[in-house]
Amino acid sequence: MKKYLIIAAGAIAVSAGANLQAADLEAGAATYQPCVACHGPAGEGQAIFPALTGQDADYLADKLERYRAGEQVGENTALMTPHATGLSDEEIENVSAYIAEEFN
Repeated sequence: MKKYLIIAAGAIAVSAGANLQAADLEAGAATYQPCVACHGPAGEGQAIFPALTGQDADYLADKLERYRAGEQVGENTALMTPHATGLSDEEIENVSAYIAEEFN
């Protein structure tokens, strides 16, 4: 059983790494530029704007996709929805990977 857990954990780690490599981190950095005003240049957050440090790419992409769809995600939904609505799937993938890679 322990052997299977180790194999599964390894497969997940490789899969996560592949997603980061598939994403264009340079494009993600460019997409992140408007986010700096609220989330800070290193994703540290400020005041009511949450820190993005320590978040994985899948979590971030899910949040952005839900904001883009107009779902009520949390207390900052009204602030985030206009920003997320203009993002393509590729931009969401890239910016999420950039944040996860650079701010962790």
